[in-house]
This record gives sequence, C-alpha cells and structure tokens, in this order.
Amino acid sequence: MVITISIHHGSSPMVWQISASQFKARCLGLMDDVARSGEALVITKNGQPVAELHPCRGTRRASPFGLHLATRLDGDVVAPLDEPWDVLQ
Repeated sequence: MVITISIHHGSSPMVWQISASQFKARCLGLMDDVARSGEALVITKNGQPVAELHPCRGTRRASPFGLHLATRLDGDVVAPLDEPWDVLQ
C-alpha cells in the first residue's frame, strides 16, 4: 500500500494523497488521522484527484437565523391576524 505526499510550498499545508480503493479499505482510521493532524487528505481515482477530506472545524452555528438569505418577509409578521383563529378547530 502506497500513500503519496504532495508538499505545497509557501503557506499551504502538506497534502496527503491516497487512492479511492485504499481510502475505502482504511476510511475510519484515515478520518481519525485527518482529525488528529489537521491536514487534508486528497482521494484520487486513476491518479486524478476527485475528493478532499478536511478536518471539521466550527460547524455548529449559534443560531439558525441567516441560513436562508434569499427569504423575504413582507408586512408585519408579528402583529395579530385580522381574522379570528381557533386552535381547536
């Protein structure tokens, strides 16, 4: 089993590469390695990069507001309705 390493010069971190078949066989361990090292893993198919596995950082949002930026509110959405509304009907 061969894992190749591509080193990018400058401020970019080291990037590890692995074939898709090797990744499939070692997926869970590689996920732990990426989380521990903080470095990306490039998954290749037929020698060509097809996916990257990055460590997960800060995915929790404090609030769901702002997730749907294209939503538009028309009128007063807080004021009482002009018609009666019975919850039990």
